[in-house]
Amino acid sequence: MSGSNSMFLRRCRQQAAFWVFRLAMLAVLGALGGVLLYILIQGAGAISWEFLTEPPRDSMTKGGIFPAILGTIYLTLGAVAVALPLGVAAAIYLSEYAAEGKVLRLVRLGIANLAGVPSVVFGLFGLALFVGYFKLGISLAAGSLTLGVLILPTVIGAAEEALRQVPSTFREASLGLGATRWQTIRKVVLPAALPGILTGSILGLGRAAGETAPIMFTAATFYTLHLPKSPLDEVMALPYHIYVLATAGTHIEQTRHLQYGTVLVLISLVLGLSLVAIIIRSRMRKHKKW
Repeated sequence: MSGSNSMFLRRCRQQAAFWVFRLAMLAVLGALGGVLLYILIQGAGAISWEFLTEPPRDSMTKGGIFPAILGTIYLTLGAVAVALPLGVAAAIYLSEYAAEGKVLRLVRLGIANLAGVPSVVFGLFGLALFVGYFKLGISLAAGSLTLGVLILPTVIGAAEEALRQVPSTFREASLGLGATRWQTIRKVVLPAALPGILTGSILGLGRAAGETAPIMFTAATFYTLHLPKSPLDEVMALPYHIYVLATAGTHIEQTRHLQYGTVLVLISLVLGLSLVAIIIRSRMRKHKKW
């Protein structure tokens, strides 16, 4: 009887723990759904063809957000173009070439700490280095480089983990057939790790598109009539546009629906870019044989 009671108590505890986990998951999903629903209700009325294809007018109380949409896309893709090659190269060195030891552990610890640094610090770094020292000015190039540095730790971490998950037998087989170490990495390890590397890129896309502080110091302008024609032009961007509408505008209440409409567009843009990367990653995974 004592054994039966003990088993019954274990099952009760297990079921109680499962229900706690389920309730926690439902609470998180409920909070997220509530926020998205509120934004949708408040901002859906602002969405129109004019809103998506025209620049702002009349102190930003009318018109659209097309320059901000375009600027956000440019900044996000520019940041990924900067961070992805550097991040993958750093991950290859850390995973394939660096010797295990205290130095390597310190480097990894530094990368992990950089991922938690507030974005405003990266903004000030970009202002000092790219805007000031390299004389790029407030520009698309300076903003993309700053955002690239911001998401670099995320890309390095995801890429290194993806490389380490590739079975060591792949490397041994390639080296046994006479390939050099670099040929093994380039033709065997990297293709196998590419879906995982894209995961880091997806995370970087979302963070780069939604950051305000870094571009506030390096790339974004309050308002411009011109679309960027070169990397040295300043740009409008959705996160900074939302900030301006909500805090620095002269008609804050009149633009309330535009604020939520812009937030809705930003969320949709991030989800759209992430969805494209997820589809590419899924197709690559279908071709994996391990």
